[in-house]
Amino acid sequence: MPEADDKANVTRNYGIGIPVETEGFFLKASNNLDWGMKDRLSRIFNPKTGHTVMLAFDHGYIMGPTSGLERLDLSVNPLVPYADVLMCTRGALRAVIPPDSGKPVCLRCSAGATVLKELSNEVVGVAIEDAVRLNASAITVQAYIGGEHERETIGNLCKIINAGNRYGIPTLAVTAVGREMARDARYLSLACRVCAEVGAHFVKTYFCAEDFEKVTASCPIPCVIAGGKKIPELDALQMARNAIDQGAHGVDMGRNIFQADDPVAMLKAVRAVVHDGEPAEKALDLYQTLKSEKG
Repeated sequence: MPEADDKANVTRNYGIGIPVETEGFFLKASNNLDWGMKDRLSRIFNPKTGHTVMLAFDHGYIMGPTSGLERLDLSVNPLVPYADVLMCTRGALRAVIPPDSGKPVCLRCSAGATVLKELSNEVVGVAIEDAVRLNASAITVQAYIGGEHERETIGNLCKIINAGNRYGIPTLAVTAVGREMARDARYLSLACRVCAEVGAHFVKTYFCAEDFEKVTASCPIPCVIAGGKKIPELDALQMARNAIDQGAHGVDMGRNIFQADDPVAMLKAVRAVVHDGEPAEKALDLYQTLKSEKG
């Protein structure tokens, strides 16, 4: 009882005269978010570097058994320990990813289209309650800015942002670029800014060789770059290096990792670029060394 405590010979320390520390959050545009949002973003982005290496293997929801992902258990599970975040569908997550992996999940919530039809004709396919059941650290859909179904996909994005806000789950907006659109700084700046303005917490976009720093500077939320199609290892590592140097907060790579000759070595090389600040050439040396040790 409080009365009994008052009579006890107890020394109390109220810290009189010591101001309460109020620290800013480490991640761009996230200081005013709720505690749960910050907690989840701290799992996605490394608080020491402010960066993330996301492993994307959600391709099957539109492409089926993509090359390198024919057997998810054999191709993805060996990579899980070396990724910061798993970008995947709920079906793949429940089917093959060990629940004790301890990795945060960015859950793909869009559905409704495949490579056989118009890709922008999507809907929200995952209820927020299922994302909560799966302990998702983030949820994501694609926004086809300038696409045939632009309005609908922006609407999908707004729906999951609103749903995620109710439960403290941040939203990743993916800027999907159609075949007919130029992946230049002008377009990417427009797409990223729209996603930020409607309330996304971070955005995935493509890297462009010219003026990418204008894309990240004009986007008030963190940007991570997509790896895109498989390219030579040095080119992929250099792209990651250039993106980080020009303001990106990380990468979300899939094919450039799981289609590499040695996927684990490639993922470790990407980490060396993103988290350790290594130049692409040194990261390539790491990749080749790790690869040769297995051979």
